[in-house]
Amino acid sequence: MRLLPRSAAWSALGAALPDSLWPPRWPPSKGLVIASGLVAGDLGLRLAALYVVPRNRRPSSAISWLLAINLIPYAGPAAFALIGSPNLPRGRREAQREIDQLIVEGSEGSATDLSGTEPAWLATVAHLNRRLGAMPLLGGNSASVHNGTRDNLAGMIADVDAATTSVHAEFYLISLDATTEPFFDALGHAVARGVRVRLLMDHVTCLRYPGYRATTRRLDAMGVDWRPMLPLQPLRGKLRRPDLRNHRKQLIVDGTVGWMGSQNIIDPSYNQRANIERGLQWVDIMARFVGPVVAELDGVFATDWYSETGDLLELERARTDMAHHHPDGSDQDLDCQVVPSGPAYPVENNLKLFNAMLYAAQRTVTITTPYFVPDESLLEAVTTAAQRGLHVELLVCEEGDQAVVHHAQSSYYEALLRAGVRIWLFPRPYVLHAKLVTVDDVVSVIGSSNMDIRSFDLDLEVSVMVRSTSFAAELLEVQEEYRSRCRELTLEDYLRRPRLEQLKDNLARLTSALQ
Repeated sequence: MRLLPRSAAWSALGAALPDSLWPPRWPPSKGLVIASGLVAGDLGLRLAALYVVPRNRRPSSAISWLLAINLIPYAGPAAFALIGSPNLPRGRREAQREIDQLIVEGSEGSATDLSGTEPAWLATVAHLNRRLGAMPLLGGNSASVHNGTRDNLAGMIADVDAATTSVHAEFYLISLDATTEPFFDALGHAVARGVRVRLLMDHVTCLRYPGYRATTRRLDAMGVDWRPMLPLQPLRGKLRRPDLRNHRKQLIVDGTVGWMGSQNIIDPSYNQRANIERGLQWVDIMARFVGPVVAELDGVFATDWYSETGDLLELERARTDMAHHHPDGSDQDLDCQVVPSGPAYPVENNLKLFNAMLYAAQRTVTITTPYFVPDESLLEAVTTAAQRGLHVELLVCEEGDQAVVHHAQSSYYEALLRAGVRIWLFPRPYVLHAKLVTVDDVVSVIGSSNMDIRSFDLDLEVSVMVRSTSFAAELLEVQEEYRSRCRELTLEDYLRRPRLEQLKDNLARLTSALQ
């Protein structure tokens, strides 16, 4: 018998068998087509990510995002599309550049001459701040330090009660409660006297806390002209990365007195049940300024007001004051410079300021911050300062209010301790919310900016750099009071912490790079 080739044999067999014994011949499956499309789309996203993600981004952040995109199909790219870009919308960034140019032109020739002054390095740092944030270093200011929520509120209320023309309030969080009721009363009385009261508050943050509707109703009833900052209102066409925040905290009265620092307008418990159950209380600090620097603070307010309303009138007045206001008191001896920062700028103004000061310092550095989650550059600057032989101290919270951030912060302690940084832990249940840096007992920075990647990349912040031994002494006295309540963390204590805590620290550290 002649054997047929295999292919011919199968063909003959197929012809001999009835069709009912063969599986149906379907057209290409829709599911297969969809799956192929998903695979192709996923591959396209991964390839596109190699081009998009690393651009103008820290290598550590880029690598973290690329890992997320490649290890978590579709969810990773979706997360990057939602929160991958730290930039504000183009229109707001263009408005910032426009206003910065107006400030530079309006303050031309007003900067303090630092030639022959100490420390010698301050001139270059002031030049850096001017180039990045537009504001010049101005002399002839005076300032006082206020510590604690009740002292801060009492001082601000007294100035609002004395206001005759304008009150400009800008706070990350403002909430009507028993503690802040007198502040709201003062605003209402000012409006009743004919004072123009303008108020800005971060939209998303205020929505998250109890009493938002009661707060806004009270402001409306009093006649306060208020606006939400960085509103997230998709139905009104206001859409952006949802976790960008305006974190600034300042009050300007009549254009002549300015308050700024870490204080929000809310009870020290932040009115949240979990905080109250844990007994958490925020510890804050504010500085009150008089002199030309107040016009710079008002310029920051005017910039944010313009961004939310399109009204440039207040900016014009602030420019005029900055250029023509001169000191008239013998006790006004502080050189001050406002440093605005945030996603409206192309670089991290506050981070560059801190790094520049740390590398320029010659003797001592004392840092007080609730959140210390540095990028590579700041970690190198702090550890290098200690390794150069400087006395470097870090005052932070023993217990944080945000678990992930606190564990990420803890993950950096070993590198700091091994470099020689002394770490002091402020006791629970208090949250040391003050943000201070003092260098060589003469240059200080106070403001709203934390020492973490969020404050560098995602939050609009405002800081004031001050050259004054007397002001630095006031801040150092406050820091000494904080230190007296702390316990010092040693390397031996840190290495003995439970393995579960070590795991939490390491995992939290990984998330800090996703900015």
